[in-house]
Amino acid sequence: MGVALPPQVSRRWFRHTIPLAIFALLLFYLCGRSLRALSGCRLGTLPCIAEGPPPLQVLQESGSLEARDQEPRCLGPQGILGRMVRPFRASLNPEGDVELSQYLAGWRELIKLLTPLGSIFAFATSEAFTKVTALEARVHGPEAAHYTSLAAMVAWERRAGLLERPGIGPGDPANSGSRTMLLLHRALRWSQLCLHRVATGTLGGPGAGEQCSDAYNLALAPHHPWLVRQAVRLAFLSFPGRGHLLQLACPGTREAAARGAVVRAAGALEDVYNRTQCLLGEAGLLHLA
Repeated sequence: MGVALPPQVSRRWFRHTIPLAIFALLLFYLCGRSLRALSGCRLGTLPCIAEGPPPLQVLQESGSLEARDQEPRCLGPQGILGRMVRPFRASLNPEGDVELSQYLAGWRELIKLLTPLGSIFAFATSEAFTKVTALEARVHGPEAAHYTSLAAMVAWERRAGLLERPGIGPGDPANSGSRTMLLLHRALRWSQLCLHRVATGTLGGPGAGEQCSDAYNLALAPHHPWLVRQAVRLAFLSFPGRGHLLQLACPGTREAAARGAVVRAAGALEDVYNRTQCLLGEAGLLHLA
């Protein structure tokens, strides 16, 4: 005869015995096979901008969230958001391309921001670090001249046959820098949507975990099987609260200013995402992985 646990004990047991690391690993493994995105972007004008607004537009006018004349320290030279935003913005060159060295420097700072966010990001940051390191090896390796920017990399790898489908060309797309870039690109979108929703959530509304889970539902869930979607939904139960996330991103700052700073950081990520999306779409590489 079974013994029924009290509701509070049952819920506590359920939340703390979920193998979160496994769920997160499944999620980010499958990220490489997901996220169909718009590819009708053209480079007729610079900078490259996707046609129409993105699925979730970052607020550009955040005056209600932040005093414009008092920039929080977290956006300054030594702040975690500032250290992340500057290289990402610097990666957007005037020619409409994406400079890889700056892009990867921005990703390293983004990993530092995501690492303390709990088990749901444990394998995410590990996977991102591996991909950043792999792409950096190309940027600084023997063929460095061909890996200065996204467009240069794609052109070189196409000439080398690395972007052909398996069994068609001499190369293997799985070993290409373009494929690694695509996987980082998809992870960047989820990160951007998560930060944006946390920063703009209303008082008394959904918590940070639900906001970031919604970002997953918008960006990736339509491309995942039911079992993975359920695993991810459960994994988000351990996500830290909004206040904790804002303090990690902007320590020692009042909530309104921290929200405004995170909105601006998410806007920078969105700009990089949009241009990368455009370049990959024009090259026909949005489904390379």
